[in-house]
Amino acid sequence: MTDVPLTGPLQRLIDELKKLPGVGPRSAERIAFHLLKADKAEALALAESVRDIKEKIRPCSRCYNLADGELCSICADHRRDQSQIVVVEQPKDLISLESTGLVNGVYHVLMGHIDALEGLGPEDLTIGALIERCRGGDVREVVLATNPNLEGDTTALHIISLLQGMNIKTTRLARGLAPGAQIEYANRSMLEEALRGRREV
Repeated sequence: MTDVPLTGPLQRLIDELKKLPGVGPRSAERIAFHLLKADKAEALALAESVRDIKEKIRPCSRCYNLADGELCSICADHRRDQSQIVVVEQPKDLISLESTGLVNGVYHVLMGHIDALEGLGPEDLTIGALIERCRGGDVREVVLATNPNLEGDTTALHIISLLQGMNIKTTRLARGLAPGAQIEYANRSMLEEALRGRREV
């Protein structure tokens, strides 16, 4: 990284870039100088896309996936099996599972997991909205695709307890995923094995 004092806007950009995950001081400086040399249209397109995700992306009103309208593209797709809900912790998990091509149902994004140490309880998640969807009467299976770790298991067990007596088949992903693994980092074959081998709970 240069020791030469930089002008205000350039230094501010470097400082902002350093806040991004995985971007250190040298990477931030390289990106900043790339943007400085880039065409104005290219640099402004990046700035506009950042602004758009903050102003236009919001949770789907049904499943809490990322959406730029009332419903996400999956919930709005009438070809999807609305009677099967795959429950995930984060939108990134949904993207990973969707990439396998094995899910024909719809999703529900919890926006986290139960974690007593972090002070996160069921009321901090979208579990209430999930149960309301299940009470609608059209759901035949809930696939619990929470991460195979303590927090994911705790969250899944809580949901299982709430679904009891609803006459809904409840399954969990098979342990093609190693305990403690994160769905977003699992490769396609691991996710395929987990989806195909899911079991009733």
